[in-house]
Amino acid sequence: MASPRHFADPACRIFRLAAGALRRPMVGAMSEDRDTGRQGRAASEDGTGEEDGFRAPPAVEPLETPPIVLAAPAVPAVPPGWIAAHRLRAAIWWRGASPNLRGSVYMMAALLVYAVMVGAIKHVAAAIPLVQILLIRQVVMSLVIATFAGAALPVLVRTTRPGLQLVRGVVTLIAMLLGFTAMIRIPLAQATAIGFSQVLFVTIAAVLVLKEQVDARRWAATIIGFCGVLIMLNPSTDGLDLNAMMAVGGALFSAGITVSVRMMAATERTETILLWQGFILIVALALPAWLWWVSPTPEQWFWLAVLSLFGTAGQWLITRAYQVGEAAALAPLDFSRLILASLTGFIFFAEIPALTTWIGAAIVIAATLYTIRKNARAKPATPDPLAP
Repeated sequence: MASPRHFADPACRIFRLAAGALRRPMVGAMSEDRDTGRQGRAASEDGTGEEDGFRAPPAVEPLETPPIVLAAPAVPAVPPGWIAAHRLRAAIWWRGASPNLRGSVYMMAALLVYAVMVGAIKHVAAAIPLVQILLIRQVVMSLVIATFAGAALPVLVRTTRPGLQLVRGVVTLIAMLLGFTAMIRIPLAQATAIGFSQVLFVTIAAVLVLKEQVDARRWAATIIGFCGVLIMLNPSTDGLDLNAMMAVGGALFSAGITVSVRMMAATERTETILLWQGFILIVALALPAWLWWVSPTPEQWFWLAVLSLFGTAGQWLITRAYQVGEAAALAPLDFSRLILASLTGFIFFAEIPALTTWIGAAIVIAATLYTIRKNARAKPATPDPLAP
C-alpha cells in the first residue's frame, strides 16, 4: 500500500489531475442516463413510455418520397395560324362552290330553323289566334332587319319592282294562312308531307316561268321524292279532308313565293324583299289581329319571341337560298322537313307517324342526298392552295 508521501509527489499529483479530468465526462453521462431512466419510468407509469424504464431509440425520420404524379398526355398546341388557315380554306371552298351547292347549304340551315319555329307556332296557337302570331312575327322580323340595316335602311327600302313586291307579299300572306292553319289542325308529319307537293309546282314553274334547264336526273329525283310523299299520304284512306286541302293550297302559294324570289334575285336585295314582305303583312294583319287579340302570358310571350326570331332567320336563309341557287335544284331538298317535322311531332306533341310515313321518308332521304351530290358536282372544285 502506498504511503501518503507517495501521493504527495508532484508526478502523482499530475496523474491524479488527469484521472479526474477523464472521470468527469463519464460521471456526467451516467447522470444523464439516470435522469433519462427516471423520465422513462415516469412515462411508463403514465402509459406513454416504454416498459421497465428502457428508453426507446429515437424514431428515425422517414425519407420524404415525392408523390408519384402521372403526367397527362401532352396536348399538341394549336399553331398560331391554324384557325386563320382553316377559315381561309373554308372561304376558298365557299367561293369555289357552285351556286346550287351554296343554295343547298342555305336551304338546309333554313329547314332546321323552321322546325323550331313550326313547333313553337303549334304550341302557342292553342291559345293565341294565328293572325296575332303572324303579326307579332312580322313586326319582330321588320325590327330586326331595320336594326341591322341602320343608316342603310332608306336604301334597302327602295325597290325597282314594287308591283312584284306587292304580289309576293299577298302570295306570302295566303301561303302562311293556309299552311300554318293546316299544321295547327293536323299532325305535323301529315301537313309537312302534303306540303311537299310544292316540289312539282316549283319544278314546273321553273321551266315555264324562269326558263331554267332541268335535266333528266333532277326530274327523276323530284318525281321519286314526290312518290315518297304519296306513299306517306296513303291516298286510299280518308285523310284528305279540308285541312289537308288547305295544306295543298299552302304548297301551291309557297311555290309562287319561290318563283317570285327567283325573279327578283338579279335586282333586289334579300333585306329589301323581307322588308317589303313585312310592311305588306303588317298592314294586312293589323285589323284582324286587333279584332281577335288575346293578351299572352309571360310563357306565351317567350315562345312568341322564339318563333319570331327563328322565323326571321329562316326567312332570310330560304330567301337567300333561292337567290343563289336554281329553284328546281333546291326544291327537292325541302323533303328533309319531313324528318324534322316527324321528330318534332313525336317529341313535343306525342304524334306517332304511320309506317307509310317512314317508308316514304326513306325514299325522300335518298332523293335528297342524291340532289345534294348532284349540286356539288355541278361545278368543278377549285384547287385548295392550302392543301399539303
